Parts: sequence; structure tokens; C-alpha cells
Amino acid sequence: MQQSTHGSAGTGVPQARTGAEPRVPPQPRAQDVDRERGVDAGATRGEHTHSEPPMPRPRPVQRASVRGQILDALRTALVAGDLTPGEVYSAPALGERFGVSATPVREAMQQLALEGAVEVVPNRGFRVVERGARELAELAEVRALIEIPVMLRLARTVPAERWAALRPLAEATLRAASSGCRATYAESDRAFHRALLALSGNEQLVQIADDLHRRAQWPLVGSPSARGRAALLADATEHTTLLDALIARDLDVVRALVAEHFAGAS
Repeated sequence: MQQSTHGSAGTGVPQARTGAEPRVPPQPRAQDVDRERGVDAGATRGEHTHSEPPMPRPRPVQRASVRGQILDALRTALVAGDLTPGEVYSAPALGERFGVSATPVREAMQQLALEGAVEVVPNRGFRVVERGARELAELAEVRALIEIPVMLRLARTVPAERWAALRPLAEATLRAASSGCRATYAESDRAFHRALLALSGNEQLVQIADDLHRRAQWPLVGSPSARGRAALLADATEHTTLLDALIARDLDVVRALVAEHFAGAS
């Protein structure tokens, strides 16, 4: 006798099955399938599990730090004249000198090659670029074209107290020049000029000008230490004189000082 199905359509109660209908086996649960496949069910749903923590990742920062330190050391050696223009230096030899492997030295030298300080010599190493007075004059001209208009604009708009705040940096260049160390003065000199141009608020300008400034500090061929202590002191003294002119908003003096300063820098 067939059972009545009256009312089942609207109540959600399924109709009773007859004895002749096949029985459907229960479907396996997703987590059971995952377990058989070796997959953690909680992980597939993004849930937190109590599995073993992942192995710590390597720290490439340390390697980058070594490369950065070697790059700074090579730049210092270049400015100081310890790397002679025209000479070829191998990465393994320099690595032994600095107490590191050849890899960070090679990476640092490749960066210097991009900057134009050295050139790659296949199967030998890196040759320090030989620079003459003409290149130095060209760098001075480019720096003047970029920076003089900026300095004149800043001289008209920057308050005197902001220029005065840079005096400690100018005094630091005097102390660095007194040491007679060309590399020490080079870094202090660039720090002062970066601070001046930073008042423009143009980071791209600061970076480009700093790159030109660094290139202007590389020694000339045949005279790696041409600028002695007296020349460095004269250059540093111009920094304080320039600040005085900027504070007074004496545009003619600012223009003349900056142009002369670039022409004498090396």
C-alpha cells in the first residue's frame, strides 16, 4: 500500500521511499578525502593548524649590508687615491684585502661600473677610469646649470633661520678639511650640499646632483692627491661664506660663489 505524500511539498519533509528504491550510500566527507590524500583539511580551509612551524627564511639583508659596506669602502679608496686610475683590480684580490669573499666585491664593483668609476675588463677584473681636466670641467658646467638656478630661487624664498640651521654642517666640512683626509672631506662636502638642495623639496634633484658631485670628487689621472689640506680648507671656507650670502639674500654673491665653488671642486 502506497503511503500518502499529502503536505510534503510545502513542508520540506521528503517523501517516503518504497522498498523498491535503491539505497544511496553516504558520501565521504571532504576532510576524509583530504586526509586520505595527505592534505590537512584545516589548511585547505585557511584555518590555523598545529603543524610544525616553517623553516626560517634566509636573511639577504646581511649580504646586502656587506655589499653596501664594501661599496662605501671602495668609494672611499677611490676618492683617497688608493685605487689608481688606469690600474686593473680583481675581485678576489680586493676581497682578500677587505676580508670578504669575491662576490660582494664583484657586486660593488659592478655598481661602480654603472656609475662610471670603473670599467669591466673580461677575465681580469675592473679598471679604474682615467679622468682628465676636461671631464672635470664638464661636470662643473653641468652642476652649475642644475644647481645655480635652484640656489637663486631658494635664496629668495627660504627664511634666514633655515639657512642658519645648516651652519653646523658647514663647520663640519672645515673640521674634515683640517684633517687633510680627502675621503673624509668628500663625504662631509656632499652632506653639506645635499642639505642645501634638500630645502628645494625635490628628491630627484638631490639624487642627481649628489651623483654628479661624487663623480667630480674622483681623482684625476696622474694626480690622485692633487688637492692638499690648504685647498680643502679653502673649499670648506666657501661653504660658510655661501651661507652668509644666502642669509643676506645677496643673489649676485650667491651666483658667483656657487659657480666658483664648482669650478674649483675636484
